[in-house]
Amino acid sequence: MADFPMTRRAFCLGSVAGVALPTLAGAQSFPPLTARVTHAQIAPEGYDPTEVWSYNGGFPGPEIRLAQGARLQRTLVNELPAPTSIHWHGIRIDNAMDGVAGLTQSAVPTGESFAYDFALPDAGTYWYHAHTNSMEQVARGLYGALIVEEDSPPDVDRDEVLILDDWLLDPETAQLDLQFDHPMALSHGGRFGNLIGTNGRYADDLKARQSERLRLRIINAANARIFVLRLDGLTGWTVALDGMPLENPEPVEGELILAPAQRIDLIVDVTAAPGEQATLLRAGDDDAWYAQIIFDVTDAAPDPARDAPAPLPANPRMALPDLAKATQLEMRMEGGAMSGLRSARYQGQDMDFRALAQQGQFWALSGQSGMGDAPFARFSNGEHVRIKLANDTVFPHAMHLHGMHFRQIFADGTFGPMRDTILSIPNEPIEIGFIADNPGKWLLHCHMLAHAASGMTTWIEVA
Repeated sequence: MADFPMTRRAFCLGSVAGVALPTLAGAQSFPPLTARVTHAQIAPEGYDPTEVWSYNGGFPGPEIRLAQGARLQRTLVNELPAPTSIHWHGIRIDNAMDGVAGLTQSAVPTGESFAYDFALPDAGTYWYHAHTNSMEQVARGLYGALIVEEDSPPDVDRDEVLILDDWLLDPETAQLDLQFDHPMALSHGGRFGNLIGTNGRYADDLKARQSERLRLRIINAANARIFVLRLDGLTGWTVALDGMPLENPEPVEGELILAPAQRIDLIVDVTAAPGEQATLLRAGDDDAWYAQIIFDVTDAAPDPARDAPAPLPANPRMALPDLAKATQLEMRMEGGAMSGLRSARYQGQDMDFRALAQQGQFWALSGQSGMGDAPFARFSNGEHVRIKLANDTVFPHAMHLHGMHFRQIFADGTFGPMRDTILSIPNEPIEIGFIADNPGKWLLHCHMLAHAASGMTTWIEVA
């Protein structure tokens, strides 16, 4: 165990029921999101374009930006050689629109379509991505940003969306490594890329002005990589996490940790002088710092520096759970390499670890590997819940709950901010609490997508 130091930063750096039908004549027509094969210039110039899967031919998919309270109406048109579906990550929507193939809808076959139509109750930074064979389809490029704007937006000069990702490419051909289910990725930290970039490109430098105030919406779309970030030439505040506004903006001091699927909204002032660079830095696996995004500072903005930003408007349904009456549960994360998992239940059978591995299953949640017929728990509508997450593995896990947000419960009984994805570190139990107020069948899984595909996926049901 000496090779696996039990610190949060060490793990962050070292973790190498709808029905799909054809659109009918005369039916309501929504703007399409067409999933198809295309090519994108991911690697630096001089390399060939990379074959990717995309929405509407873009990489990432088109940014969807709507007002809070509006309806999102999009038709998924599948021109891929495989079935697919779309999950609207972080949005508290009707269960039938959640996009989880096999749980809330059937996967959309090649040549067919599915109309998504739901209200957007919460402002914030969200994203959408494939949720059929996610381990492969997200890695191939099926994702995009979903931005829901507040009625009263903050006072900023620009709003920038930064989608962080890494890609595992053949260094000779610049094509994706297609062995998505490599046993090493499944049983260890997950699929890690050898090229890291932003907004679908290896280098995505931007322009800025000294004293300009920017809103940075940062999304981690990587399959497994935990981004450790730092500001240079920028002074900033965290104003929202996973789309949900903080009660008060928090000054950025030191490092920001962004697990897969998590988002963070920053408001930053450019402090670098004209002719210099302001940078969003990323910690590398070698503990060196690298530029994730460079802002070339061209000149000075006419406005002087402003006061600290005001809080973003609160979203609905942000009440704290009542711990005194909350149902208490425990979920144990088990399995993976070097973990000592002896057995788990898979497809209705009890199997030892060797038999599970032969089925491509390396992980379990409280003794269940993969989706079981019965949910992990059933709750009444409005029930208050607290779940202890115990990580008995030697790897971190980004645990994501569909349909609802939760808060971390600290030892003194206080709460953290609302989130939909939380980073679990080995031997550091954490507890989350939420109000089960969205009826339906909701997935609960690790968003290291190789882990989800190989056992670390379950579900809950709200009556």
